[in-house]
Amino acid sequence: MKIVSARFAGSSTRTDRKPAPLLPEFAFIGRSNVGKSSLINMLTGQRKLAMTSSTPGKTKLVNHFLINDSWYLVDLPGYGYAKLSQKGREELRQIVRDYIFHSQEMQLLFVLIDARHDIGAADWDFLCDLGENGIPFSIIFTKCDKLGPVALERQIERDQAQLLERWEELPPCFLSSAETGRGRDEILAYIESILSAT
Repeated sequence: MKIVSARFAGSSTRTDRKPAPLLPEFAFIGRSNVGKSSLINMLTGQRKLAMTSSTPGKTKLVNHFLINDSWYLVDLPGYGYAKLSQKGREELRQIVRDYIFHSQEMQLLFVLIDARHDIGAADWDFLCDLGENGIPFSIIFTKCDKLGPVALERQIERDQAQLLERWEELPPCFLSSAETGRGRDEILAYIESILSAT
């Protein structure tokens, strides 16, 4: 897939307030500071489409980006640690759950996991919630350029082995790097294959 246009279409906190027109959606989520905004910018080829920050918990709304005037890339608030009050974290959780469980247009949820570390407790809680509710998801391992080839292979093998302890088969998994562009073609080709099948 070639992305020829990508623009911000609007923000919302509820699925009944999403931007029009309603089109297929591919959503991205992960722990705070996993590199989500950088990945979105890499995928779209626009360095400042999604605002990046070193402060965890920057995204507080469901942000829609219109791609090629035909589908939306959706940037969701992160889960896990954020510099927010307990009330603020619960509000974000409700915003995320409302979108994931009620958006009729969401085709797939990409869950981002930092390739440098084992899958964390917050990730497991989130992934298991998706599995129990039958939400279709894929995993994108981010920051793959931060490890050497051997260390990266070992870490991914360890993560996938843990996933297979909980699921009968692995969800689609992608290796990515916002710095080098790794994974861009594979992720966009996967999105294109889903769009072609709908």
